[in-house]
This record gives sequence, C-alpha cells and structure tokens, in this order.
Amino acid sequence: MPDPSHPPIGEADGKAEAVESMFDAVAPRYDLLNRVLSAGIDRYWRSRAVRTLWAEQPRRVLDVATGTADLALKAQRTLHPRETIGIDLSAKMLDRGREKIEQAGLAARIALQRADAADLPFDDGAFDAAFVAFGVRNFEDLDAGLGDIRRVLRPGGALVVLEFSTPRTTPIKQLYAWYSRHVLPRIGGLLSPDQGAYEYLPSSVAAFPDGVDFLRRMEGTGFVDLTWTPLTFGIASLYTGRVR
Repeated sequence: MPDPSHPPIGEADGKAEAVESMFDAVAPRYDLLNRVLSAGIDRYWRSRAVRTLWAEQPRRVLDVATGTADLALKAQRTLHPRETIGIDLSAKMLDRGREKIEQAGLAARIALQRADAADLPFDDGAFDAAFVAFGVRNFEDLDAGLGDIRRVLRPGGALVVLEFSTPRTTPIKQLYAWYSRHVLPRIGGLLSPDQGAYEYLPSSVAAFPDGVDFLRRMEGTGFVDLTWTPLTFGIASLYTGRVR
C-alpha cells in the first residue's frame, strides 16, 4: 500500500518538496507496488470512491494528488464527465499518468498538470466534483488544501476523499500494525529505489487525523453533509462532503 508521505501533517516546512522528491523516486514502479502491497484491493477502494457519485454524473471533475492517474481514469470511464483534470506535485508521476491516459485513448478527456492542492490554478466554482485518493495525508497544510478544494467546487459540489486509516478492532488492528511495520517496508524496499518511503508509511497513517477527526477538519473548512465509511476492516476510509 504505497502513497507515502514524509513529515506528518503540520510538521516541518518543506514537506511539499520532500513529498515531490519521494514520489518522483517511486514513480517508475508505483503502480506495481500499489497492486502488490494491497493485494489489488486498492482498485476496489478507488471504484467505491468513484461510484459514490454515480447518481450525480458530474460534468467537470478534479482529481487532486492524482499520482499516475488511476482514479482520474476510473472516474472518466465510470462517470463519463465532459472533462477530468488531475493535479499533482510530482512531475514524474504525472508523466507516467499521461502515458496511461494516452494508452487508454482518453487524452481528449483527461488533462494532467503540476499544481499544489493549497494553490489550485482554477476559478471559483469551476468543478462539479473533486476526488483525493491516498493523497490528503501528503498535504503540507491540510486545512489550506481542503479549503482551496472547496473554493473550486460549485455550490452543491461534492468532495470524495479516500485515505488510509487505522483499524480499530481486534485482531485486525494488531495484524495491520505488524504488516505495516515488518512486511510492507521489506517488499517496498525490494521493488522500489526509495525504501524510506515505505518505512515511513505506518507513521504517516498514525499521524493522520482519520475518522471523526478528519470530518471535523472538513467541517472546519466549509464542507457540510459529511459522511465517513470505513472500508476493509477500517484499513481505508471513504469520506464525503458538499459545498453549501
């Protein structure tokens, strides 16, 4: 389960640069690592996130922290919006995403560009819906990132966030902790040039304000109609909110 972050939320300045460098390093094998480390469950999680907005059929979609564009591709194929735009800090991840988009024949519908979640280069109310899949932990300023996503959503627009969380039930909590600390870093080290990224993942998940705490952060940045749905025994969580 990749999608690592560097310092925990709210820590040292320069987190954005550290995250960019880390993702640039893992970009060549990022998709393989996702499939191996999650046993393919990450595909199901992304599908659940996208299907959340099936009934709404948004016409213009933003995918924040798009990485190699897995969720952007899934959203385009499932929801068929007029346009999907993905943004990310890592140029190498975006390059890999563009290759996948070209291979899928969707270059006319999906555009990728380098941008920061806290300083989105879009007009107010420009999008009907926004997604963040396994990227919100990497925001240098969580509240600023959520706030700018809210700004670019139209009134009534939806935000869907998919993120790792800490399981709360026994024995899943203990098994997940063991896997994260001992198995994940070893596999990540074998398949990736940046073993430190996968050693840091458990700490970044533990530092993230998941569950009710994350809903409070969404509420504090202006989102309403909030929901939280744990997935796969709480290993991941799906959050939704709307712009008033």
